Amino acid sequence: MAVSETLPELVHAARCTAQAAQDRMAEILKLAENQALTDAQAAQVDAETLAIEAAAVDIFAVFEARMQGHFKRGPLSRKVVSALTAAGHTDLADALHDYYLAINVLKHGPGASYRELSGKGSAMLAATPAASGATKSEGAPSGLIEVTAPRFFDGLADTILNSYEFLEGR
Repeated sequence: MAVSETLPELVHAARCTAQAAQDRMAEILKLAENQALTDAQAAQVDAETLAIEAAAVDIFAVFEARMQGHFKRGPLSRKVVSALTAAGHTDLADALHDYYLAINVLKHGPGASYRELSGKGSAMLAATPAASGATKSEGAPSGLIEVTAPRFFDGLADTILNSYEFLEGR
């Protein structure tokens, strides 16, 4: 039987996955030398963006599953945000809530979470405007959350780890 990895180990692995995708995208863009991407290059960039989106959704789901034991029932992210706020960690609570919303947008598309993010004008997340009536095509990045923005994934990973440390230390 294999030893279960700790949440920090899983976050590290997810961060490495996202960074590798970022590095491959940077190489593609460098090869294009400020010219329009070929169809193949655009498809590769989309695939790398999808890999980052999937890694973000997956690691947030792992965080929620692993931390659920700290609370009896109910929506974990709201309970963690409340606990962080009550302990005076409002910046971390705000960051966790913003990432919770971003992950919901990645999973479900435009809706209440997207509207809340847009209404907040969050500087941490680059919520890009969705075309009206646009739907996510199979195998295409959502285009609603700019997961390739500098520090998006590192910020998500740091927020998860800091929230984990807070919960484990209670």
